[in-house]
Amino acid sequence: MLSARQLSVKGRRDPLLPPTTLSVERGQLLLVAGDRQDQRTALALALSGRMKSTGGSVAWDGQQRTRQLRLASALVDSPGVNEPEEHLSVRDLVTEDLALVPRRYRGALLSGPWLKVNRFEDIAGLWTEQLDPARRLELLTALALANPHTDLLVVDSPDRHSADNAAWLPRLLELASDAGRPLAVVATVRALPPSWDGPSAVVGNDAVANVPVTETGEPIDGGQAARHEAASRDDALPEHPDEDEALNVGTRGHGSRATPAHTGQHVRTDELETEVAK
Repeated sequence: MLSARQLSVKGRRDPLLPPTTLSVERGQLLLVAGDRQDQRTALALALSGRMKSTGGSVAWDGQQRTRQLRLASALVDSPGVNEPEEHLSVRDLVTEDLALVPRRYRGALLSGPWLKVNRFEDIAGLWTEQLDPARRLELLTALALANPHTDLLVVDSPDRHSADNAAWLPRLLELASDAGRPLAVVATVRALPPSWDGPSAVVGNDAVANVPVTETGEPIDGGQAARHEAASRDDALPEHPDEDEALNVGTRGHGSRATPAHTGQHVRTDELETEVAK
């Protein structure tokens, strides 16, 4: 089971990931909606153990160790992180991805036999940019599952390739409900499909925890929040403004960096740190 509680990541200016709480079990597909691509990607990276959070917690099977989460998860098609490069052929993509599978399983995973067994021979000679969205997702998820230790799939914005939900939703449902290998599947999306009635969450759904409250514990909203913030600033001002020059000094948070999971045609883990906030 994957669970995140008030998971957040600071950005350079705005929050890269506002506090978000969610959970998903093996055999389930969880859709997480968010308007901003950078926030969806930050969530995908944090849930798969590829980005260090600055607040909250994330756990896999009750353990909060990042290494355990990373080993159990696969990040799929994250834009700017590990999406396939357009100039690669499918055959080359498969060769490079299979090279990332742990050495003990790598011997039998040659691209030719793998393409044949998994029924991708018909697209082996195509460029990755030529693949239709459904076939692309089928290929990338199959590659992610070539590692037998993968129990968690985190798919970043599969709906960006097509407005038709049929291009990605059936495939993710199929993977989550596979009785032979039940997976926990999370997909970040721009908006939930109108017909979706399964598990869902929204990026920033726990940000309400930071809303000011009255002395009775009731949340303040609208104009009250603005007046509350102004009153707080007034209370903090010294009686003589020039006694505290620090009040004139602004602060700025530093952007979080993402550590990608793949090498080769993907971003190299030990060479490039991705700042998703840009």
